[in-house]
Amino acid sequence: MLTWIIIFLVIALIAGVLGFGGVATTSAGIARILFFVFLVLFIGSLIMHLLGGGAAV
Repeated sequence: MLTWIIIFLVIALIAGVLGFGGVATTSAGIARILFFVFLVLFIGSLIMHLLGGGAAV
């Protein structure tokens, strides 16, 4: 998921430099949404691991 965030961030930066404001705004918005989804999933996974939900391998 972090790969997709970086891809959309790079697209937003390139589009911004080239003057495509709409594409840059949309790509930055998608990157922001994916970042928050990743953050929520990461925190949920961390809490589950700390509460003993993680399996010992």
